[in-house]
Amino acid sequence: MEALLKLFYLAAAVCFIVGLKRLSSPATARSGNAIAAIGMLVAIVATLLDQNIVHYSWILAGMVAGGLIGGVFARTVKMTAMPQMVALLNGLGGGASALVAGAEYFTPGGVSITEAPLHVTIALSASVLVGAVTFTGSIIAFGKLQEIITGRAVTYPLQKTVNAMLFTAILAAVIWMVVAPGPTMPFMILLGLALLLGVLSVVPIGGADMPVVIALLNSYSGIAAAMTGFVIDNHGLVISGALVGASGIILTQIMCKAMNRSLTNVLFGAFGSGAGTGELGAGTSMAGKSVRSISAEDAAMMLGYSSLVVVVPGYGLAVAQAQHEVRELAELIEKRGGTVKYAIHPVAGRMPGHMNVLLAEANVSYDKLADMEQINPEFERADVSLVIGANDVVNPAARNTPSSPLYGMPILDVDKSKHIIVLKRSMRSGFAGVENELFYDPKTSMLFGDAKDSVKALVHEVKAL
Repeated sequence: MEALLKLFYLAAAVCFIVGLKRLSSPATARSGNAIAAIGMLVAIVATLLDQNIVHYSWILAGMVAGGLIGGVFARTVKMTAMPQMVALLNGLGGGASALVAGAEYFTPGGVSITEAPLHVTIALSASVLVGAVTFTGSIIAFGKLQEIITGRAVTYPLQKTVNAMLFTAILAAVIWMVVAPGPTMPFMILLGLALLLGVLSVVPIGGADMPVVIALLNSYSGIAAAMTGFVIDNHGLVISGALVGASGIILTQIMCKAMNRSLTNVLFGAFGSGAGTGELGAGTSMAGKSVRSISAEDAAMMLGYSSLVVVVPGYGLAVAQAQHEVRELAELIEKRGGTVKYAIHPVAGRMPGHMNVLLAEANVSYDKLADMEQINPEFERADVSLVIGANDVVNPAARNTPSSPLYGMPILDVDKSKHIIVLKRSMRSGFAGVENELFYDPKTSMLFGDAKDSVKALVHEVKAL
């Protein structure tokens, strides 16, 4: 039976690896997701075959309840809420790992950990620590993204000192558990301090860094699962957790590179105000520079007679749910002989791959989506760049203004286009809270209003040409 279980877990691991590989391309992502899901099913079946399981009733009840909740979320959660949904799922994964480790520490007959090997005690402590940090940190990230709490970077006096003292106390609790396993007190102290650390770790991070935070919390949830796998001696959990942890760390580094910032700067830099200001309509700012607005009719004339149009989507596109209208506009331009490409910045939106998923939902062809490195050389020959809800990722201050907090961050070179049309509700700044120099460029025209309504108007006008 033991050999059969290992074969099951090996098959699940192969499915996880193949699925993860296929997730690296939009063209194969759906099949990759299906393969990984099959692998998880195999791992669950293998675990249920374990003879140590006495009662299946609670397991079945949990699977039915979780399946129903997941099904409702899958059908009802909008694309705009997907980042906070991912954050919440990360938190639940971390919390589940901490609960399983806690259940292993305490048994109905007393404390079982006293007879456990040293490596199991260390793994259990790590599982509780990382799982609890992931849970509360993800809840705070969810609150920021959902705007239940402020998206600003919240700092307080002696922040680093408090965090250092907290980490020292956590380390002491871990040592206590390892050296003298058994008592309830060190476990409860570790759990409480870890929950507090999760809150204090994410609260000082501004909304501009939420894509990085989500990727990092995803990695944490995998690490916690892997540690729990060591605790309960489950090979499938160790393998799947390690894959999630490693891929999450890699993705975090990719996101940091896209922002030209280190992970420590993201975690401790208190960057991103989370809420800019500005009222609807054009105006003046940035040392008296003016903003030029444009009508839908004039914008449609520019788009309809362009040879190359580059669409730059941002979070505003997700909020307006205008992806289907954008695809329709692109098809009209292409029917008139133009070429349309989509420029995807790695941190556009509020989670990794947000714009890719949004456009895929509208059936935009994968080959029209171009990463930053691919599309930047194209901007100089673009007749029009159509910026829809993007802000910080197209701000020339990242190249031109050393005093800007965005300085050094790789951006989409929209300002090199011949003409630029920006669709926005107002002059409000992006998540970084920095005014966008692109809006005051003489080549830029602002089309104010809801993105969906504005694109619909553009579609109508292009049809009328």
